[in-house]
Amino acid sequence: LISCQNPDPTIRTAAEAALASAEQTNLAEFFLALANELAAEGKDVTVRQLAGLHFKNLLVAKDDALQAEKHNKWKAIPGEQRSVIKSTVIGAIRSPVQVARHTAAQACAEIATIELPYKEWPEFLNLLMENVTGAGVDDGIKISSLECLGFTCERIAFTLTIPSGGEIPEISPEITDLMLTTIVDGIRSDRPDPIRYAAAKALGNSLSFTRKNMENEQERDMIMKTICDATQSQEAKVRAAAYECIVQIAYQYYDKLQNYMQTIFQLTFATIRNDEETVALQAIEFWSTLAEEEMELMDMTAELAEAGQEPPPESVCVGYVKAALEHLCPLLTETLTKQDEEVEIDDDQWNLSMSGATCLTLVANTVEDLIVPAIMPFVQQHIQSENWRYREAATMAFSSILEGPGDAAIGPFVNQSIPVLLAALSDQNDLVKDTTAWTIGRICDLHVRSIPEDTFPTLVNGLAGKLLSETPRVSSQACFGIHNLAAAFQNDNAAATSGTNALSPYMAHLLQTLLQVVDRDDASESNLRIAAFEAISVLIQNAAPDVKNVLMQLLPAIIDRLAQSFNMPALTNEDKEQKEGVQGLLCGLIQVITIKVTREEILPYCDSIMTNFLQVLTTKNATCHEEALSASSAIANILEGDFVKYMPALQPFLMTGLRNFEAYQVCTVAVGLVGDISRSIEGAMKPYCDEIMSALIEALQNSSLHRSVKPPVLSCFGDIALAIGAGYEPYLQVSLMMLLQAAQTRAPDDDDDLIDYVNMLREGILEAYTGIIQGLKDGNRTDLLLPYIDAIMGFLEMLASDRKNDYDNEVLGKAVGLVGDIGSSLGGQVKEQIRQPYVMELLKEGHATGDATIVETCNWASSVVQHVLTAC
Repeated sequence: LISCQNPDPTIRTAAEAALASAEQTNLAEFFLALANELAAEGKDVTVRQLAGLHFKNLLVAKDDALQAEKHNKWKAIPGEQRSVIKSTVIGAIRSPVQVARHTAAQACAEIATIELPYKEWPEFLNLLMENVTGAGVDDGIKISSLECLGFTCERIAFTLTIPSGGEIPEISPEITDLMLTTIVDGIRSDRPDPIRYAAAKALGNSLSFTRKNMENEQERDMIMKTICDATQSQEAKVRAAAYECIVQIAYQYYDKLQNYMQTIFQLTFATIRNDEETVALQAIEFWSTLAEEEMELMDMTAELAEAGQEPPPESVCVGYVKAALEHLCPLLTETLTKQDEEVEIDDDQWNLSMSGATCLTLVANTVEDLIVPAIMPFVQQHIQSENWRYREAATMAFSSILEGPGDAAIGPFVNQSIPVLLAALSDQNDLVKDTTAWTIGRICDLHVRSIPEDTFPTLVNGLAGKLLSETPRVSSQACFGIHNLAAAFQNDNAAATSGTNALSPYMAHLLQTLLQVVDRDDASESNLRIAAFEAISVLIQNAAPDVKNVLMQLLPAIIDRLAQSFNMPALTNEDKEQKEGVQGLLCGLIQVITIKVTREEILPYCDSIMTNFLQVLTTKNATCHEEALSASSAIANILEGDFVKYMPALQPFLMTGLRNFEAYQVCTVAVGLVGDISRSIEGAMKPYCDEIMSALIEALQNSSLHRSVKPPVLSCFGDIALAIGAGYEPYLQVSLMMLLQAAQTRAPDDDDDLIDYVNMLREGILEAYTGIIQGLKDGNRTDLLLPYIDAIMGFLEMLASDRKNDYDNEVLGKAVGLVGDIGSSLGGQVKEQIRQPYVMELLKEGHATGDATIVETCNWASSVVQHVLTAC
């Protein structure tokens, strides 16, 4: 164990190998040897600690599957041997040495996490209870015993949240009763503060699986009284831990709060106003959590009301936040004035004013319009105060209530605020400027329609004026404002008609200035460089036709920057990350410009662009690969057949991307690029298909690949088949087998995430079938499909009866399209299959959606079906 810490790699490696060998040879003996080392009084405390931690790590893993494997290995050890090991480890909790006790508490907790759900190791809780409640037991032992309980509760709560946690039995009421009895004894007001602190932390960790106790009014009263008493401890750590418990109760037992709200109201308000910051932060967190819970309950109630249902009694929103609004708002605005002068703006250190602002934002989202009269008097009174604290607090308060109220309630104040905020961008205090720029950015995001038209030029120029001259933090917020202002033109259809929009007069200046921001020496601070690139990207995306010449002037400058970036020195890892980050962002800008221009306009630059993209792909940076491959898609789409000349050079990088199963986002983008190239170069794709199809099959067979990649992989089969027509024959059998296998995937009714995934999978399958059928039809080889048609129709039959959460009818629309493709491609050969009732059911459902696109597809598919059925 000591040698494993040795800086000499030879000694360290040999020691690690010896420990691994001992683990493999006889796990039970190895556990016992470690336990004996941990429990050996008089031994070097470092060795004891290392033994305990190694013991614990034999039972713990970050990976869920490995964790389950380790637990199973422990359970496979015979009971008598486990008993000896457990007895030795738990005995070490009574060691006079604090480090040994603490380490033993961690090791015991891991064993208890495995055994308690199965009602094994009954001695565990009895021994800990004796330690905590025993009259003559040393306080240090009581603390370690409570720590052990806390660790156990935390680990059990965690194991119940992991995917395999559903297989673990719930903790029995007898065990939770004994746990709570021990913890509550430790938190009693006559206990010393270190014991109360350990008990309060343990109680917080236990709350996620003590619902039975919280359902019992008498037990609940006792738990709540114990926690509320602990908020009055002389020790700040105990008070903060007690409030953490109250926060947990608000989150997990909202429906049980009613009898205690008056007390909690008084306690939290007094604490926020008068207590130390660490404690006050937890008291504010209670109101933030309460607001989040009430928002969730109101959303659920609204959803149920749409379906003509009422929420169950335990899910009714009582409206505590609304009831407390009159008193809560002045308290929160008071916290906003307690900014921390010692903290640098860029530190983002959590403090009272930040916590108050977050809480106010949540409250505004909960009570909506009611927040405006509660907060605006404070804003109007102080936004131009001589005291910078009040100027900043008033600006932050205004920013915090921009989301929640409707335009009618907050809009008039937004309208009036712009001149004041623009003036405040030149405030002498950096924090005021920072908050002001953030507020303007939020207004541009949430209430752009409330900005007066005549103020627009002043606003754009005001933000642009802060891009180069201010601190990185303020300039970053100015980028955020420009980004949101540009984003407001996203659905501006008027630009297509008139040829211009309100951004056009400023476009050249803004783009030029933002590129200067990228070159600032301090651009790596406060996310400034990325904020500037993102603002440039959104400006380009929402540029009107009359600034096309500006974009065409920008394009060669961006390409040149990308070419020059390869010569940037990268002496440190930080330099390398910055360099590659810039390259990825430049690829992104080329992509958005490509989408805005014509084929003729981009064509002269394509060789240079693709040469640079290929060089970016030689880096070992997943984000760079993602951006370069994604941008290559845009070039493929615009060049169509002419893209084929880049394929020999691109293919190796494309294959690397398709096989990058670890960085699954890169794999997804590579799959998308294959689809785009297939649509662009069509039959010229054939020479590259053996390798590509092989990689796609590997992706589907890889169990560790993120599941979100698999639907686009299936869909990609269709893109390739459509491109190469009859040339798809060598891949037909294996790809159809994969599609039939994927079609078997089901989701339980209560797992919305899995249901959504299955729907994505089904869309991918339908797109694949459609592409394959159309491709083989174009190549006059539809006969190849006949052996598989019953299985494909079986999939459609299943979709007719088993569709969940297909809210946008994406699955239904594609299923109806497939019916039409099968009928038009195979005609009378599928007459028997087409006449089945489920086909008519799908068409009927499609017509019933009222969706114009789906109805049009249905009309076409219905005519095809009719033709098949009436043909001789």
